[in-house]
Amino acid sequence: MRHRNLQCSPGCVVEATLSLIDGKWKGVVLYHLLDGTLRFNELRRRLPNVTQRMLTNQLRELESDGLIARKVYAEVPPKVEYSLTARGRSLQPVMAALKAWGDAHIEVATLAGAVTETALAASD
Repeated sequence: MRHRNLQCSPGCVVEATLSLIDGKWKGVVLYHLLDGTLRFNELRRRLPNVTQRMLTNQLRELESDGLIARKVYAEVPPKVEYSLTARGRSLQPVMAALKAWGDAHIEVATLAGAVTETALAASD
């Protein structure tokens, strides 16, 4: 649920901010667009596990929230490009911090996942 009025507890702003980038693929899309403008199929190639429908939905939400811009060229076949808006680009330090945190902690997460899988296998 999106916050319209952020005059609440200090955590509301964090919740509202996270609601803009929540979704399985939004953060990754934003991260890839930090490199520059990409066409739809270029994004799909960078996200091989996303379906066309899911990517379309995530892009529409990001555009609706003012984080990305969609430019359609009147040609056949249609050419559509996506880029970050100034608001979207302002997330660059946030995305860089998330990547740095992930790089620093990926081994712990991978190890924890392996331990969990081993424990689940042992209980079968």
